[in-house]
Amino acid sequence: MKKTVLLFLLICFGCAHRVKAPVGHISLINNNNSVKFSGLDPAITGEIGRDTATDIWQNLLPVYRMPADTDMKDYQPIQHGRYQLKDSSVVFIPDTPFTKGHTYFMRYYKFEGGDDTWEIIKGNKKLRGLKYVDLVFKD
Repeated sequence: MKKTVLLFLLICFGCAHRVKAPVGHISLINNNNSVKFSGLDPAITGEIGRDTATDIWQNLLPVYRMPADTDMKDYQPIQHGRYQLKDSSVVFIPDTPFTKGHTYFMRYYKFEGGDDTWEIIKGNKKLRGLKYVDLVFKD
């Protein structure tokens, strides 16, 4: 009986163990004209970096201007620009410069595992419903 209970507890603790998603960090670079995002799994950045599609980073790490009414964050248009992969970081260079004194945010979706990430990249799964963190920055 004791062995059965011990085995059951070990199975429960084993199932409860989850791999945590990496923590994302942003910083303004190039005289506050670009945003550098770091914290993604290097294997994922390497695979996406080899892809020729230009909108993948915009789908995974979109940048928005913060509205005056922060309850309207989810309804803002994407800030368009270019994404460059530098080492294991992603650099966002906006098409139009950030406005001095305004607040912006980069939405970082927290993927629970590599399978989810690849399903989203392939277009088989949508970002809605995924947990995310809004990383806020101000020029």
